[in-house]
Amino acid sequence: MVDYHAANQPYQYGPSSAGNGAGGGGSMGDYMAQEDDWDRDLLLDPAWEKQQRKTFTAWCNSHLRKAGTQIENIDEDFRDGLKLMLLLEVISGERLPKPERGKMRVHKINNVNKALDFIASKGVKLVSIGAEEIVDGNAKMTLGMIWTIILRFAIQDISVEETSAKEGLLLWCQRKTAPYKNVNVQNFHISWKDGLAFNALIHRHRPELIEYDKLRKDDPVTNLNNAFEVAEKYLDIPKMLDAEDIVGTLRPDEKAIMTYVSCFYHAFSGAQKAETAANRICKVLAVNQENEHLMEDYERLASDLLEWIRRTIPWLEDRVPQKTIQEMQQKLEDFRDYRRVHKPPKVQEKCQLEINFNTLQTKLRLSNRPAFMPSEGRMVSDINNCWQHLEQAEKGYEEWLLNEIRRLERLDHLAEKFRQKASIHEAWTDGKEAMLKHRDYETATLSDIKALIRKHEAFESDLAAHQDRVEQIAAIAQELNELDYYDSHNVNTRCQKICDQWDALGSLTHSRREALEKTEKQLETIDQLHLEYAKRAAPFNNWMESAMEDLQDMFIVHTIEEIEGLISAHDQFKSTLPDADREREAILAIHKEAQRIAESNHIKLSGSNPYTTVTPQIINSKWEKVQQLVPKRDHALLEEQSKQQSNEHLRRQFASQANIVGPWIQTKMEEIGRISIEMNGTLEDQLSHLKQYERSIVDYKPNLDLLEQQHQLIQEALIFDNKHTNYTMEHIRVGWEQLLTTIARTINEVENQILTRDAKGISQEQMQEFRASFNHFDKKQTGSMDSDDFRALLISTGYSLGDAEFNRIMSVVDPNHSGLVTFQAFIDFMSRETTDTDTADQVIASFKVLAGDKNFITAEELRRELPPDQAEYCIARMAPYQGPDAAPGALDYKSFSTALYGESDL
Repeated sequence: MVDYHAANQPYQYGPSSAGNGAGGGGSMGDYMAQEDDWDRDLLLDPAWEKQQRKTFTAWCNSHLRKAGTQIENIDEDFRDGLKLMLLLEVISGERLPKPERGKMRVHKINNVNKALDFIASKGVKLVSIGAEEIVDGNAKMTLGMIWTIILRFAIQDISVEETSAKEGLLLWCQRKTAPYKNVNVQNFHISWKDGLAFNALIHRHRPELIEYDKLRKDDPVTNLNNAFEVAEKYLDIPKMLDAEDIVGTLRPDEKAIMTYVSCFYHAFSGAQKAETAANRICKVLAVNQENEHLMEDYERLASDLLEWIRRTIPWLEDRVPQKTIQEMQQKLEDFRDYRRVHKPPKVQEKCQLEINFNTLQTKLRLSNRPAFMPSEGRMVSDINNCWQHLEQAEKGYEEWLLNEIRRLERLDHLAEKFRQKASIHEAWTDGKEAMLKHRDYETATLSDIKALIRKHEAFESDLAAHQDRVEQIAAIAQELNELDYYDSHNVNTRCQKICDQWDALGSLTHSRREALEKTEKQLETIDQLHLEYAKRAAPFNNWMESAMEDLQDMFIVHTIEEIEGLISAHDQFKSTLPDADREREAILAIHKEAQRIAESNHIKLSGSNPYTTVTPQIINSKWEKVQQLVPKRDHALLEEQSKQQSNEHLRRQFASQANIVGPWIQTKMEEIGRISIEMNGTLEDQLSHLKQYERSIVDYKPNLDLLEQQHQLIQEALIFDNKHTNYTMEHIRVGWEQLLTTIARTINEVENQILTRDAKGISQEQMQEFRASFNHFDKKQTGSMDSDDFRALLISTGYSLGDAEFNRIMSVVDPNHSGLVTFQAFIDFMSRETTDTDTADQVIASFKVLAGDKNFITAEELRRELPPDQAEYCIARMAPYQGPDAAPGALDYKSFSTALYGESDL
């Protein structure tokens, strides 16, 4: 700071004190072109010169008093350059070069030149003003120099709606005085003569200081003196002019009035700051309110979807089997309704929820807000996990339903087979115990005993032949138990009765044989023909019974190959019938031979073969039954063959459509992947193209509906496999849902890119350059890249990366540490690096302005400065201020501002 004291003292250069003038450089050309250059007319109107001397002197002293000094004569006190340098230091807040010691003219010129050089360094053109004129006390040049200083440091930085300097100051005056009667500010001379404009400026900002309604337009001196005295007493604006100087001049000096008015502008700049601060806060609060609304919508949609999933999963996990096929088929139909009617809207809701979440996060990033963290259990990942659980339960449920239907179908078949074989066996065993317990051998003749022995041997042969049937019955009952047949209790009871009876027959057979063998030695003769008949008739009879059983046996097949196998086996059986017929005729011939011998030898027979109960009539009757069952079996097999051919047609029909739809879905998925990577044209063009692409996909839906109809026909026909295609309906459904979700997500990514571009002011060329750079380093063309490729991308854009800086950037673009960087994350990062956003500190500063530089703010101040809804928004959310300087009703705006940006209160 220049030492301004007595000339006899040596010059000293002390520390600079901070000034309140505007700093920074800038061209004065735009404004100075509108001013009269001082080298054009070196003569001033005497009245104007007087006004300028008085105004400029007062203006200089308003700053010099901060350094403890002042000037008396403006053209004398600046001649040595010392107070001129001091003035510049105070108003700029910068240190000037050290002044030269000495009182000679050359020292004064050098000091003034230092001051003029400093002024020139601030972008001011000093036209025709030289150090010699100032040192020589040239009043006009001195006043011209001070005017350039006032322009540069008091007026140049005034800006209202992109105007500057004189126009900006004039526009400010017009706006502030517009509501006042008898005031019409059009210039900086005549408009101020009556003093009302000065009083209006003060009343607009400090209404308690001026009784404006009592002022009269026809009393300018009183008006001017009132304004000047109030400004000096309450606003710290020194009196720069006398009322008589202004009133007594036809046209007051414009520069003097501008200088005086600029002091009013700076005195009331705090109010302007408050207005700017209020606008900033309103903007921030509006963004926050909109984001909170989106968050509430997300929470509600997420809760509804999760509740539906939680209700649905227990239903899908309910695997309690039903007793009948009809009940299980009803459950399958309910499941089809769920897949066709209930689930598709939920798929759309889930996709829309993810899109809304991504859009909300993008808006939060663009407004420099913290990322949205849904309440516990409602994260997108939580919803995806629940959805995966749902789909796992769903897949297992359908598989279980089909297996249960197949199981019940097999159970019904086995149960009917069990009943049929059990009935045949029970019919055969009827009366066998009584026969085995009969003691007829005690009174029989020798020939009768021998006949009884042979008869018993035939029965044992018959008994052995029935052993297989008993084992089959027991095996079927065991299988029914293993398959959890609902009527297993009755099956087991019947099976146990058959087995117990079989054991009893075995025991009785053994006892009767012992009794017969005991008397066998006493037997001498035996009728060989009857015996041979009995031995051949019994197996043949069993063969016919087995044939009738096989011909009446139920069958179940699932493929054309299986039915053709049964038809082939049946044809093979029919090929054995001629041999069986010959065996039948041979057996009947034996019986006829026995009768012929008896008749020829006049032997009186008892009328029946003593060794067997199988009479020729029985053999012929059963043979006739076999002959009747063969064509019935032919008809049943042909009907089943026709059914399987129909099923094969359904398989081929479904496979033909599935083999078209499946690859189409896969192709569209690949095309979407390429489109999302190789996007051309503007983002709006890309968005339009993607939406047209989405409509083409939706238009393909009838093909899936047709496939669903064909799939339902297949399930209703109980067809469980299809060798003609690798695509199941489940694969097609999942692929279709993924296709719809992928195109919707891709559209949302482009919409978010448009949102980012517009919010951040990114040009289309920049966006295309970002996309081209990203695609170049996305070597796998997946739409994302690993950290090494991303580092190379950053280096290509001009970043000089150390490990610490790169790790910082990765934490921004990959907050979940997945190891991958998406294109959306890349453009978000680039937009943040190249654009400015509001910060918590800026909002705190704005609130501080509204609070009058206090550390707290009151509800009254908020309601006065902000719109009603936003004022109440702040009041409802601000905590009471707890500082030592707290006043009643004080609110903590600092904690509130940091909370808006997710930062902790410092």
